[in-house]
Amino acid sequence: MEAPFLFQCPISLELMEDPVTIATGVTYERKNIEKWLFTYKKLTCPATMQRLESFDLTPNHTVKRLISSFLEHAADEEPVTSPPCSYDAVDHDKLVSLLKSIQTGPFKASGLRKLKVLVEKNDELQKDLIRSGGIEVLGCVMSHVVVENSDFTAFRACEEALGVLSLLPLSDDATVELILKPDSLKPMMVIIQRGSAEARVHAMSILMKISKISNEWITKMVTDQDVDIVKSLLDLLSDEISTKLSSSSLDVLLEIVATSNKNRLKAIEAGAVCILLELLPDASRHNCEKVLLLLKRLCECAEGRSAFADHGLGVAAVSKKIMRVSEMATKLGVQIMWLMSSFHPREKLLEEMMVFGTVRKLLALLHIDGRSSSTNEKAIKMMKLHGAVWRQYHCFPSELKDFLRLNH
Repeated sequence: MEAPFLFQCPISLELMEDPVTIATGVTYERKNIEKWLFTYKKLTCPATMQRLESFDLTPNHTVKRLISSFLEHAADEEPVTSPPCSYDAVDHDKLVSLLKSIQTGPFKASGLRKLKVLVEKNDELQKDLIRSGGIEVLGCVMSHVVVENSDFTAFRACEEALGVLSLLPLSDDATVELILKPDSLKPMMVIIQRGSAEARVHAMSILMKISKISNEWITKMVTDQDVDIVKSLLDLLSDEISTKLSSSSLDVLLEIVATSNKNRLKAIEAGAVCILLELLPDASRHNCEKVLLLLKRLCECAEGRSAFADHGLGVAAVSKKIMRVSEMATKLGVQIMWLMSSFHPREKLLEEMMVFGTVRKLLALLHIDGRSSSTNEKAIKMMKLHGAVWRQYHCFPSELKDFLRLNH
């Protein structure tokens, strides 16, 4: 049984165990709001973005009791098998009626939640929603969030609209063209910047879907003067609100930097290299590969390599992931070290490669079968290129002396 929305922390979207209420009246899981306020030094309510006059956390005993009751009831309830989804004229009439209610009625958020439940597991209804002008209705609802003096009701409705939009296939040019209009695209930027964790994930999943048809959203978002999308995504990575949100942010950043050198420079100037290196040590396997790929793309620029070299733990962080996470992580880690040692071979960098074990791992790669030839080739080239420098260190591996002698 899915937990009611009101029982979920707005930050983590997980069922609350120790709910506390802050000055704006919004309830959060204690550990999440404490991290937001006292670790990240935020001055606003995460859900409403209102500035807080007080940082008092009041235990919400009522919500805690309701959650306990919900969990007891869920444990006793027998699982029910859902009937297969069908699509008929009644469903179509419901859909059209909901769209009309959302478009003209005052209770847009509740109507959107009903619409989401209706189409969530029915592919045919999702297509019918698009055919019935659903994209235009959702875009109209979302557009209210960028109107001056828009209130929290409009903001919440926009988030709900994104939840519906994220369910749709968005696989044809006409649909994508509608989403690329300012009425739809601009609100997504606002939500990515200051929406709830769930709404941000929805917005970014929509962008990744439409990327298969068009990358036009990248140009429009990156050049927008009101919202710095790159900085917003990097802020999300820094805050580490949830693994899913970090993963979505990395996906969108990878799309952005892949399109042009100008976008790479923008990310570097926003501090991407430093943030990624600090994120790397504790990243999950999936996110680790994305972080390394993003670092590799940024290190293809001289500015990116310079930022990497300036970070005191860059070499250590990347070297640690070589041969410890996955074949892909090893390949990307070696590529990063190849870029750094080939195009930025400063004495400090070469020393760090020796001290932090990069050199020993490169040698180990040459003795393990199954590694990609391109990875081996880069390891060999680095050995030959800098072997004379590394030979001067006391911790220089004896096996490497033999390797250099054989390949001289």
